[in-house]
Amino acid sequence: MEASWPYVRDLALRSEELGYDLTLVAELNLNDIKGVRAPALDAWSTAAALAAVTRRLELMVAVRPTFHLPTLLAKQAANIDHISRGRLTLNVVSSWWEEEARMYDVSFDAHYERYARTSEWLDVVDGVWSNASFSYSGRFYRSENTVLEPKPVRRPRPTIYAGGESEAAKSLIAAKCDAYLMHGDPPERIAEKIRDMRSRRAALRLPPLTFGVAGYACVRDSAAEAAEEVRRITDVRGHAAGFANYQQWLAGTQLERPMSIEEYSVSNRGLRAGLVGTPATVREQVARFRAAGVDLLLLQFSPQREEMERFGQQVIRPLALSVP
Repeated sequence: MEASWPYVRDLALRSEELGYDLTLVAELNLNDIKGVRAPALDAWSTAAALAAVTRRLELMVAVRPTFHLPTLLAKQAANIDHISRGRLTLNVVSSWWEEEARMYDVSFDAHYERYARTSEWLDVVDGVWSNASFSYSGRFYRSENTVLEPKPVRRPRPTIYAGGESEAAKSLIAAKCDAYLMHGDPPERIAEKIRDMRSRRAALRLPPLTFGVAGYACVRDSAAEAAEEVRRITDVRGHAAGFANYQQWLAGTQLERPMSIEEYSVSNRGLRAGLVGTPATVREQVARFRAAGVDLLLLQFSPQREEMERFGQQVIRPLALSVP
């Protein structure tokens, strides 16, 4: 899969035709899988271009507070939201890659500092989106009578997604975000997390959260064929260029449970979602996630174009036809 504008554009346009609702535009300035010297696209200029050429797709763009001043990011995001006619959303994520931060002259916060910074960052972004003028004085950010016009199209604001498994992350998301994104886990484990976050949200008397789960998907005519394809994809010895970053990722992340390098190779514990098997098996698993309270599945495929096509035809289309 190449990191190029034509490839990304074609994926987005085809995904709309296949029935996908949303695409995540990840933000890394370096390629964490193929190695630091491999190409990697900038997230925000790519999102602006996608906003102009797509018609229906929600564009969830990852943003790391340490890489973006909140007032300037809010301005850029509002502009892209107008280009897309209200389809831009944010996925606020922490910076885990210290080497990348050093290369790009960006501060790298310790884990306990990240959420203090992110909390202020969210206050500023929401403040300039919501007020005619906005001033703020905090530990990390200051602004004076900031005017941001035009405001975003989406009301009351573009959806703010975030994920995290530490207590600090969950408390912040319950208080200041709109949606909670989870690493891959079985539906019964996801249901427990949703109950917890709903309880936190209700205690704050805030509107309900939206819930999303990451999953690696692979459908084949038989379970054995699907398992063999996953074995090939997760053979890190054969695709090892980028996995030198694995230890840095572990050091910069707090997880509820250990993660193997094979799971890291398909990101976000995606294999634990159980979306590997025959089309019928995967459709049944999708139904279990829906019953658990999941609103959104963030799917990873490899190779992206070919597997996205297969999943669209064999899973999404039959599910869509089964809805009255």
